[in-house]
Amino acid sequence: MIREANAKDLDALLELYLHLHEDRIPAMDEHLAQTWAQIMADPNHHLIVYEENGRLVSSCVCVIIPNLTAGIRPYAFVENVVTHADFRQRGYAHACLAFAKEIAEKENCYKMMLLTGSKKPETLRFYESAGYNSSDKTAFIQWL
Repeated sequence: MIREANAKDLDALLELYLHLHEDRIPAMDEHLAQTWAQIMADPNHHLIVYEENGRLVSSCVCVIIPNLTAGIRPYAFVENVVTHADFRQRGYAHACLAFAKEIAEKENCYKMMLLTGSKKPETLRFYESAGYNSSDKTAFIQWL
């Protein structure tokens, strides 16, 4: 079942992120609680999860960003695309990205953007199969 995350999903989501690039689950402190509450309260922050037999197996984030160009239309930024290692190659991440696209279309976004740090050909082909291309824009990152 695909859906947007709810407040009860935090622990399962943090565990799923161990299959992204995290090496540990952060401490349940006030900063984490405030960040989670902020995400849950933000109508432009969509945390999409795929649940299989009561377990979160895939997820992505889709943030809708208001914009003053492109006919005053917002754009969507997709981040943190992850599938649990035991559940890959089943279409779950594809479904999460399709759900994100539905949200972006509903919000009248004129584009969606996604960055990946992966250089693996299979990962790049996966994003291309989901409708993304790497030829229209060049991405630059400055780590802080």
